Amino acid sequence: MRSRGFGTRAVRRGKVWVWVFVVACSVAACDDSDPAGPNPRPRPNNPNDDPTLGVGADLQGRRPFPDDNPWNQDISNKPVDPNSETLIAACGIKGLHPDFGTTWEGAPNGTPYVVVSGDQPKVPVVFENAAESDPGPYPIPPDAPIQGGPESTGDRHVIVVDRDNWMLYELFRAYPVDGGASWRAVSGAIFDLNSNELRPEGWTSADGAGLPIFPGLVRYDEVVGRGEIRHALRFTCPKTRKAYVPPARHHVSGNTDPNLPPMGMRVRLRADFDVSGFPEEVQVILNALKKYGMFLADEGGGWFISGAPDPRWDDERLAELKRVPSTALEVVLMEGLVVVP
Repeated sequence: MRSRGFGTRAVRRGKVWVWVFVVACSVAACDDSDPAGPNPRPRPNNPNDDPTLGVGADLQGRRPFPDDNPWNQDISNKPVDPNSETLIAACGIKGLHPDFGTTWEGAPNGTPYVVVSGDQPKVPVVFENAAESDPGPYPIPPDAPIQGGPESTGDRHVIVVDRDNWMLYELFRAYPVDGGASWRAVSGAIFDLNSNELRPEGWTSADGAGLPIFPGLVRYDEVVGRGEIRHALRFTCPKTRKAYVPPARHHVSGNTDPNLPPMGMRVRLRADFDVSGFPEEVQVILNALKKYGMFLADEGGGWFISGAPDPRWDDERLAELKRVPSTALEVVLMEGLVVVP
């Protein structure tokens, strides 16, 4: 949970995870593409049985943003930042943590999204931080999923992907009004997924770094459905610097310590880290971390990797990410660092 530089800020700590036991399976076996197969897992709710629409819908391999966008850049051979070891330690010497899965405390575990068609009606949104928000209307369904569930007191992100116009709409701390006839939120951002255009300098988004959230999520349709993630991921750290690195556009901290990580810092898994002993779906995630890395997008749990909830995840297998130590990560050379006075 966070403010955008205009109020108090609370960081969630000490989160208790409840892991749901299910039978372990391979990536191929977990893909219940055959509904008549044994013990099929429930699918996300998609209207009219269209797999490209609805909550947690399959993007059919389509990747947000152009191929040359930073999110889609192969950084496996980029130089290491000279302050890498210190910056990694500042985020905590501990294992990686999957901030997604099946359910937690009765709500879908992770950051949900919904895919809509181009004719989804748009509704007005009133923003607390209107100065740094893209004005509505936004094509938000009345029953759009809210991060943490309808009663959540956390970040309450709402993420909507317009499949036909290839646009992304994101809200931070969003609340429906009159059953979803309109919404109110702290901040919001609209991204053209065909463009490389960044937020205005110094602007927030629905995320602390002024970045989009959706492109950095670990999604079931990629990990299990296609066995490959072709973009960078999103993660959080407990403390950050009053600075940011492009493509980030915004900071959330008042701390000027140069040994703290700035927003937008990109890290990757070392090339020599052996992933062969991990479950197949975890290997997919780790291989993406080697090739594309992940962006520091907000303050929160140390090394919490963001993903979308899905009832088909295997929480016990995802928990194997915790066996990856933060010391196996390295910071990619930071260029264009903006230090805020």
